[in-house]
Amino acid sequence: MRPTAAWIAAFIALLPVAAFAADQPEAVDRSALRVCSDPGNIPFSNTKGEGFENRIAELLADKLGVPLRYTWFPQATGFLRNTLRARRCDLVIGLVSGAELALSTNPYYRSTYVMVTRKADAIAADRLDDPALKSLRIGLIAGTPPAGVVARSGLMAHVRPYDLLVDTRIDSPSHRMVEDLAAGVIDVALLWGPLGGYFAALHGDQLTVTPLLHEAKNARMDYYIAMGVRPGEHRWKGDIDKLLAENKDAILAILREYHVPMLDVRGALIQ
Repeated sequence: MRPTAAWIAAFIALLPVAAFAADQPEAVDRSALRVCSDPGNIPFSNTKGEGFENRIAELLADKLGVPLRYTWFPQATGFLRNTLRARRCDLVIGLVSGAELALSTNPYYRSTYVMVTRKADAIAADRLDDPALKSLRIGLIAGTPPAGVVARSGLMAHVRPYDLLVDTRIDSPSHRMVEDLAAGVIDVALLWGPLGGYFAALHGDQLTVTPLLHEAKNARMDYYIAMGVRPGEHRWKGDIDKLLAENKDAILAILREYHVPMLDVRGALIQ
C-alpha cells in the first residue's frame, strides 16, 4: 500500500479487517531485487525511474550487488494481491507501517499531511480549525484524513473536491490541485506531505508548505512509512531492515531532494 492519499484512506478503512492467511515459506529471488511499483505515480515512482522510491530501490539493489527488476502495476484495488502476494516481486518500497496486507519493515521515514498556500497571500494558519480558513476555497481529496476535520470545522461549503481513486498513469489529482492553487482557482490545498512538498517545489518559492502538526490527537495526520514484504518472510525483512539502517543518511538525502516533509520520533518537523 503506497503512502498516497488513496493508500492512506484505504489503510484506515482496512484496520478492522482480519489478517491474511497463515504465513507462507519464504520465496525471495535473491538473484535480483524484485520490486512491485506503480508505473506512473510521481513523485513516488514511474517506469523512467524518476521517483524517490525508484532512487531508493536503486540504492538497495546496488548495496545488495544484484540487478533491480520491477513488476509494474497501478496503485489501485488489488495492487498487493496481484504483485507481492502473487510472488511476482519481493518488495514494496512504500507502505504504511503496520498495514495488515504485508509484513512491514522498520519505518524509513515519517511524514504528515500538509497545507499548501500561495506565499503572496501570507496565510498564517497552521491548523484546520483556524478561523482564517472560513472564507477561503479549499482543495481536498475526499476520504483522506483532513476531510473529517474540515467537515467538523464547518468548511465543507468552501471545498473543491478532487478524486481519491484514479489511474495514476493518466491522472494526478494532487498535481492538479497544486496547479489550481497556483492559478488562483483555490486558496488552500490539503495533501499528503510527499505530494504537497514535491508539487509545491515545482513552483519555486511561490508556494508555502505548512505541515499539519497541531490537529487534535483523534485527527491523525502523520504516518510512519516502511517497506513491505510477504507475511512470514522474516529473514528477508531482517535483511531489508539492515540495509535501511546502514543507508539511513543516503535515503534521507533522497527524500530531502524530493522535498518530503519529515518528522522525528517526537513528531517535530525535521528541518
